[in-house]
Amino acid sequence: MKRLAVFCGSRNGVAPEYREGAIQLGKELVKRGLSLVYGGGSVGLMGAVADSMIEEGGEVIGVMPHVLHEREISHPHLTELILVETMHERKAKMASIADGFIILPGGPGTMEEFFEVFTWAVIGIHQKPIGLLNVHQYYEPLLSLFDHMVEQQFLQEKSRSLIIVESDPKVLLDRLSMYHNETV
Repeated sequence: MKRLAVFCGSRNGVAPEYREGAIQLGKELVKRGLSLVYGGGSVGLMGAVADSMIEEGGEVIGVMPHVLHEREISHPHLTELILVETMHERKAKMASIADGFIILPGGPGTMEEFFEVFTWAVIGIHQKPIGLLNVHQYYEPLLSLFDHMVEQQFLQEKSRSLIIVESDPKVLLDRLSMYHNETV
């Protein structure tokens, strides 16, 4: 693993733990020599992860559609900014250059990005690890829903187990580095 795509909110959320979790993740990525691939924004949790990595000298690659770049929301200090035409191209590019995925707290856009890479893993389009950083127990309702999906037989347990869930960035990165997808 050399590059991890991080999906997260363009807002900070109500709890200060969300931002702190993003900062800690960024610092831990740099300590391990891992690069960040993300949406390229300078605000919210996206900005917090990027800022913490830039401050520590890490490689930060942003992928952003032209329309968002023109609104001047791209981070000004990225190692590299890759401009694409559409949001679909953004996700495809991020997935193609990343060796795994981490999802931090976020809203509908974060969920959409997460569900797409999760679905791709379930149907075998990729065998890359997917980690949910469950900062301040943000993802407990979603994890309950997944358990319900398994219980109601809309999701197989082997597919559910593709999602690595931890609340500590160090432990999550340890588990992602040891990941081997044998379920597909």
